[in-house]
Amino acid sequence: MEVVPKVTFVNIGKTVEFESGKLPYQEHGKPESILDVALNFGIQLEHACGGVCACTTCHVHVKSGQQNLTPADDDELDRLDMAADLQLNSRLGCQAVVKGDVTVDMPAWNRNYVSEGGGSMNLGDAIPAAKNSH
Repeated sequence: MEVVPKVTFVNIGKTVEFESGKLPYQEHGKPESILDVALNFGIQLEHACGGVCACTTCHVHVKSGQQNLTPADDDELDRLDMAADLQLNSRLGCQAVVKGDVTVDMPAWNRNYVSEGGGSMNLGDAIPAAKNSH
């Protein structure tokens, strides 16, 4: 029986689904990671390091379905310690491989970035903008 996981990005109101094992790999993050899924569906999730677990720009908060993601390894946990807006449900989108239905929210600084159409960003400029968006 084929698995068809759904990933819901609550901050942009978009749910995508894909057939497990058949998603074209975008070469950013682990195959079928939250980042890989996002890029396949045109959802801009910042990934300054290219998805190699060397930064925290793809940081997301998992609202539900944590059990449907691969467990965080030590490298991801060490990197998350440096993330802004760290929560107990924080994961790096490049490392969290989707195995079932998951709902995620991007932190406020990344949410503003996405709503403005993506592209490379200067995090120093994005943080103050987040305060004005509410």
